Amino acid sequence: MTEQEYELMQEKALKQLKSGKSMLGKDGAFTPLLKQFLETALQAEMEEHLSEVERSKKNKRNGKGKKTVISSLGEVEIETPQDRHSTFEPEIVKKRERILVESLSSKILSLYGKGMSLRDISDYVEDMYDVPVSATILSNITDRIIPDITEWQNRSLESIYPIVFMDAMHFKVREEGRVITKAMYTVLAITREGKKELLGLYISDSEGAAFWLSVLTELKNRGLEDILIACIDNLKGFSEAIETVYPKCEVQSCVIHQIRNTIKYVSSSNRKDFMTDLKLIYKANTVDLAKLELDNLEKKWGAKYPLLIKSWRNNWGKLTPYFSYSPEIRRFIYTTNIVEGFHRQIRKVTKTKGSFTSNMALMKLVYLATMQIIKKWIQSSYPIGELLCNS
Repeated sequence: MTEQEYELMQEKALKQLKSGKSMLGKDGAFTPLLKQFLETALQAEMEEHLSEVERSKKNKRNGKGKKTVISSLGEVEIETPQDRHSTFEPEIVKKRERILVESLSSKILSLYGKGMSLRDISDYVEDMYDVPVSATILSNITDRIIPDITEWQNRSLESIYPIVFMDAMHFKVREEGRVITKAMYTVLAITREGKKELLGLYISDSEGAAFWLSVLTELKNRGLEDILIACIDNLKGFSEAIETVYPKCEVQSCVIHQIRNTIKYVSSSNRKDFMTDLKLIYKANTVDLAKLELDNLEKKWGAKYPLLIKSWRNNWGKLTPYFSYSPEIRRFIYTTNIVEGFHRQIRKVTKTKGSFTSNMALMKLVYLATMQIIKKWIQSSYPIGELLCNS
């Protein structure tokens, strides 16, 4: 850029600044600077590429091509040097790359991870940078994280986790021309240092013990040798699946799930009194006292709600392991609230999605949202891991 061209650019930038017009984009004052920088850098890369070895192979410059790239400064058309053998692989502007600046791609991924649709992201980028970006380009950008998802899903795990919470959330996914409900399985653990760690996310057509068995087997293959306590919902066959892979693991069914499934069948006129009596069971100091309160519940309400009492007796062995631990540990393991809290954060991001185009579209969004959520987990820890390992 000559001195005269530089002065003209300064004058144009000043006018655009005073008028409130954007200095970015196709007609922005800063665009020529970016164009010159990129073309100079590409020429330098070509010079380095055409080494003595390349020239000995009779490779040399072979004209220039044109390419439009998108950056945080807007859209700019540049000339790209070419070589006769087409072996030149530029780094600053890679072949077939249209989104230039990494920070713009990162911004797009961040917006996608917050639940924005591709159309909304396209509108945002055009408003901010005066650059139209197609849904295809945006989809290609989000596809960049697929290798990251694969690597994360297959990473090695610690050999022992004191507590592992397992639950599922459900989403609508379009498949073969119809919308079906898919279950996403969540495995969230507490480490020996007391930190939360999401061990994995898995998608299946429905929630079932058989699929949980395959998930647990995969966790073992990734290095997880043992779990002290597994906290689960009351899904049929779930505890048996856990015991198949981790026979020494103590399984604690979620008491809150049991309470919810109980109270919804109690008439509104009895609900308050029934709940008062029910609380005496799960808030008892010992398992013997809890058993006594269950007997009292049956005496008072058994005639009116026999199936509810039967449900508590049938699930008693899975509902009561937490009585073996100190109050600090009990409050932590008798419910799956910790994983449900994670699910609530995910649903805040996915609630605007009627359905997903594929399993991978669902996984991409949940993964990006998860990476944002776990950043906050680093700031907090629970003494529960240490308490369990020392007990």
